[in-house]
Amino acid sequence: MVFLGLAILTEVAATMSLRASEGLKKKVWLVPIVSGYVAAFGFLSLALDHGMPLGVGYGIWVACGVALTAVASRVLFKEPLTRTMAVGILLISAGVMVVEIGAGQAH
Repeated sequence: MVFLGLAILTEVAATMSLRASEGLKKKVWLVPIVSGYVAAFGFLSLALDHGMPLGVGYGIWVACGVALTAVASRVLFKEPLTRTMAVGILLISAGVMVVEIGAGQAH
């Protein structure tokens, strides 16, 4: 789970850097963008290598990434985070939980 947590955090950091780069106009952000995404995939790979099922790991990675990115973009860039968006995040999270439960039943 540590590797998955690091994958989530580095992916969100890279995405925030992508937003801060203003469409890659600010080239200084290229290093954190590229290194963040490379690290995120590396950590996800390590999580999978340590036995996490792909559907579960990827689902958690995506759901947490969406939720954290929405909240961070609200805080850092004053982007909207509406009730409808919050409901969508909850539905994504519920879907990931169902996948995880299904994976647990398969064993």
